[in-house]
Amino acid sequence: MTKGGMESVEVFTSEGKGRGLKAQKEFLPGDVIFAEPAYAAVVFDSLTHVICHTCFKRQERLHRCGQCKFAYYCDRTCQRAAWLNHKNECSAIKKHGKAPTENIRLAARIMWKIEREGSGLGEGCLVSIDDLQNHVDSLGEEEKKELRADVESFLEFWPPQSQQFGMQYISHIFGVISCNGFTLSDQRGLQAVGVGIFPNLCQANHDCWPNCTVIFNNGNHEAVRSMFHTQMRIELRALSKISPGDELTVSYVDFLNMSEERRKQLKKQYYFDCTCEHCKKHIKDDLMLAVKEGESKPSAETVKEVIQFSKDTLEKINKARMEGLYHEVVKLCRECLKKQEPVLGDTNIYLLRILSIASEVLSYLQMFEEAADYAKRMVDGYLKIYHPNNAQLGMAVMRAGVTHWHAGLIEAGHGLICKAYAILLITHGPSHPITKDLEVMRVQTEMELRMFQQNEYMYYKMREAALKNQKIQVMPEPSNEASPSLFHKKE
Repeated sequence: MTKGGMESVEVFTSEGKGRGLKAQKEFLPGDVIFAEPAYAAVVFDSLTHVICHTCFKRQERLHRCGQCKFAYYCDRTCQRAAWLNHKNECSAIKKHGKAPTENIRLAARIMWKIEREGSGLGEGCLVSIDDLQNHVDSLGEEEKKELRADVESFLEFWPPQSQQFGMQYISHIFGVISCNGFTLSDQRGLQAVGVGIFPNLCQANHDCWPNCTVIFNNGNHEAVRSMFHTQMRIELRALSKISPGDELTVSYVDFLNMSEERRKQLKKQYYFDCTCEHCKKHIKDDLMLAVKEGESKPSAETVKEVIQFSKDTLEKINKARMEGLYHEVVKLCRECLKKQEPVLGDTNIYLLRILSIASEVLSYLQMFEEAADYAKRMVDGYLKIYHPNNAQLGMAVMRAGVTHWHAGLIEAGHGLICKAYAILLITHGPSHPITKDLEVMRVQTEMELRMFQQNEYMYYKMREAALKNQKIQVMPEPSNEASPSLFHKKE
């Protein structure tokens, strides 16, 4: 079953997993299997005034809708492109007196689209909104209570002159949002800024070691024609060679967790038991719990104590980060590393988590040499655990490269930036803003490296002068959240 622009994939019934997608032709790493615009999407409540409601880019100055005073846009092109989806919402917000929460807004946008177009298969859709999973029957008591509250709020907001839907159908839509809402990120891909529904993407099943990745593309603002200017979409991209007939899989969770932990998370959030090879055979679990090898191998009791200490420290670190106490975070990381280093192996996830936080926070505090040392160890560990074409790995390597460059370690910095660029070319593609940024860094560090190889003394003199004239580029403030996960779950 194929439809407009979706000729290269087919929906099939996957044994034990329900529907799935499979390839109709061969794909190579980095190929775009399909791109899909959102069926409906909204900006998160906390960011409605700093993110464009059409393309989800973060902008300094946005135009506000003069009618509802709620929606914001990059420019007139984005505003015009939004009107079809914003028109009903605009008058409903004015009547209601305020905008409802993101969940209610997304449900309303879906219903208005159904009112306009019906709920059957739209152009380029492999599956209708009616046929998407809602898992309403699997909800616990607390979740059912939340669902009822959402339905009530929706009914208060929904205008009487719009098409009226039954309670069961409204519950279905909220269930669909809960299980299938996809996280949308800003143009740098570093912060989750909204949630959208992409029916075709919802058909891709999970695998902890997937052959595809999903990237959010905010459209091209240099394009004059509005069709491309604001065309935000997701792209399903191949991570490895895919043959015709192979199932297309994506990972719903970060791989950097023990298989038992990943399975628990998938069961709790998506209501299924993961049966992928990596979970069944506990592949890489031994690496993630590695302990120091050698003559004086630590006892099981010591390992247990250090892991408990690491868990307690991570809780304290989260609290200090929330309060912006970054020097306290560094102190906690150093204490924890002192305890971990004689006991845990270099791929142990508890060690890697502390190294990641330490390198990020020290970079922000401009203590680049210490940060670079931790970043290097983090990347060495990640490279042994992650799939070689994993987007999170690419971002971590990029961060480590920038940290080394700031520390004046030009050779290692350039090497890491090249490695990150090779990964992101596959996961994000050459035209994604983050890949373009990386290309600029790659060219600059290559030039600096040549200068360094010709004359080290002159290189450091020129670097010193350049940094005096131009304030060193400060790393972004460490975020208190993990990088955006694939599917958005209402907390």
